This record gives sequence, C-alpha cells and structure tokens, in this order.
Amino acid sequence: MPVILAWSGGKDSALALQALRADPRYEPIALLTTVTREFDRISMHGVRRTLLHEQARAVGLPLLEAEIAAATSNADYERAMAAAIDEISRRFPWARHLAFGDLFLADVRAYRERQLAETPLDPLFPLWGLETRRLALQFIEDGFEAVIACADTRQIHASFAGRRYDRSFLHDLPVSADPCGENGEFHTFVADGPGFRHRVGYTTGERVLRDGRFAYCDLLPASGVTSPP
Repeated sequence: MPVILAWSGGKDSALALQALRADPRYEPIALLTTVTREFDRISMHGVRRTLLHEQARAVGLPLLEAEIAAATSNADYERAMAAAIDEISRRFPWARHLAFGDLFLADVRAYRERQLAETPLDPLFPLWGLETRRLALQFIEDGFEAVIACADTRQIHASFAGRRYDRSFLHDLPVSADPCGENGEFHTFVADGPGFRHRVGYTTGERVLRDGRFAYCDLLPASGVTSPP
C-alpha cells in the first residue's frame, strides 16, 4: 500500500521511514513537511529548507511542503494541511495512508485521526507503542547520524542544542526527559543512516534563544545551496 510520510527531518521520521520500508505491506512514496514561510525553515525544528531538500534527495523520495506563517493559528495550520492533502490527492491519487512518527502521546494521535477523518487518507503509526529507550538505542546502533537542532530549555539545558544524538547525549539527559524527545524536549536533524543514498553535509552555526525558551543551533549546508527535489 502506498504511504505518504509526515516528515520533520528528525530521528522519529527516519525511524518511521525505516519501519515502513521494512514492512512488505507498505511502500513510502513521498514526504510531507510543514515549513514556516518567513523563516524558510522546518517548523518547530528550525532546520533550513535547503537541508530539508537535500535530505529528501538523500532518502530518494519526492517532497511536498505545507507552508504556514510564523505566527500561525491552529486554524491556519489545519487549512495548510488540508491544502497539502488536496495536493497529495492530485499528485498521488493512489495513496491511501499518511504515516506519522508518533510514539505514545494519545492526544496527538487522536488529533491526527480527527484531522484525517474526512479525507481520503487513513493515519498510520508505524512506531506506536515502542519503548522509547530501546528505540533511541536502536537508532544509534543502526548507524543513524543526527544532531540536536532545538532544545526546550524548560525541560533540558540549552547546551544540548548542537550536540550529536549519541550514547553520550542519552547519558547526559536528565531523568525527566524522554530519550526520544517525545514530549518536545528536543528536536533533531538526521544527516545519514540506513536508507540514505548519501550523507547530508552540514556544519553547526550560531546558537540562539527564541521565545525565551527554545535554544536553536543553526545548521548550515556544508556544500552550498541546493535546488528542491
């Protein structure tokens, strides 16, 4: 069954893609990412659109983008998602599933199910219910490379932004933090791993605090600007 994957560029998205590709029932055919228009970056994660495009090229899938404004309301977000689903229906009329990398937040899952209830797409959760510590270690052991793009300073220290997602990172996390960041403790960018045709080159740049809360590490393309896939 053909599947569109909601893609944040982070490790849960990469693990969801890996799980879908390993399951003979499903075939991932495209990625869908929400991008903040004014910043030209992946929403919440703060990763540059150029890196997103190179990442989509690396995993070998076409990319659809739902654009939202920086100060968007939930209603505006839902309109952007509805427009993206309309585009999916036009470009991929045979698609019947939209997959998400959610792990255990029941309210988030219920929201996604309601959002898709009146659309041609059924929600799919390939990682749902997996134990997060084990999943975090699997990500590292499988050879994925990821960096912390954003840290919520109300939950973890700002110094975590820009660090590699590895065993040392997991060791240093406070015990209150989920090792997969499922409660929004941090967001990641995946540069390489299983299913990637090539590594996405990047360097770490300026670290800034936004909204008095979110510590971002700017990730810069290592090989210049690339065109969209």
